[in-house]
Amino acid sequence: MQIANNTVVSIHYTLRDDTGSELDSSIGGEPLVYLHGAGNIISGLEAELSGMQAGDDFTAVIPPAEAYGETDPQLVQEVPLDALAGIDNIRPGMRLQGQSSDGQSQVLTVTAVGEDTATLDANHILAGMTLHFEGSVAEVRAATAEEIEHGHVHG
Repeated sequence: MQIANNTVVSIHYTLRDDTGSELDSSIGGEPLVYLHGAGNIISGLEAELSGMQAGDDFTAVIPPAEAYGETDPQLVQEVPLDALAGIDNIRPGMRLQGQSSDGQSQVLTVTAVGEDTATLDANHILAGMTLHFEGSVAEVRAATAEEIEHGHVHG
């Protein structure tokens, strides 16, 4: 069966950045399982996998626009350390849970800490990056009606 909309796909992959540094991998663990066509993975990788079948190997270079987008400078802000009261040992690289102005949960990365302020970045940690995937398709099956209705894989 070929990968197409409303198929459940299992892949093993390794993700690297432009320097070749490994960012993530399923090798030696469970495969990534997703519902194709439901927006469960980045659009560029989903497009690259379309038409493949179990046993196929893939290599894909995904530009930021088809991954997590470009870095948006408006999502970076300096806040007083007082606003982060109750959080111990604030340091660059730390990730915090916050809320956007529309009430949605978001992850903030501390990028700098000054004497009285911290700089927080609400961009996705992979925003602005070209992503390099290599891997293989482990399994492809038809999605159940319930999986299609819910927009994600069950079990």
